[in-house]
Amino acid sequence: MFETVIAVRSTAQQMDNTISEWMADSAATPARFQILAQLWAAKGRGVAQKDIATAMGVTRATVSGLMGALERDGMITSTVADNDRRSCLATLTRKGEAVVEKAIETNKGRLRAVYTALSPDELTALRTLLERFRQVFSCGAGKRDRKP
Repeated sequence: MFETVIAVRSTAQQMDNTISEWMADSAATPARFQILAQLWAAKGRGVAQKDIATAMGVTRATVSGLMGALERDGMITSTVADNDRRSCLATLTRKGEAVVEKAIETNKGRLRAVYTALSPDELTALRTLLERFRQVFSCGAGKRDRKP
């Protein structure tokens, strides 16, 4: 079990590092690209800074600094959430969208090269297993009851 956990975590980290490095050329740093990509995936829906911080595994202060720079560069806009005045929602501008889409287009060849190492059946099996793992971990399966 532990060998599997280590293999999955180290693979995920290697993938994250490599893809972030590939994509960072267009956004200046992997962290900036990670924020832009998360906003791009939201398809125009505002994303709370606290959710971005959680997804990145960093503090809100770190995200706040990165977001400020992205906003100054014209890649994102921030607005106060209607339902919680303490929460800021970020969305991509057209410039930010163009940066993400250019990074994706630029790196399609690299991604294709990685994926050709696996057959279509292997890719399907991998996605299925990863999705099952994600679901199990998101439900907190295996948590032990803790007594206060």
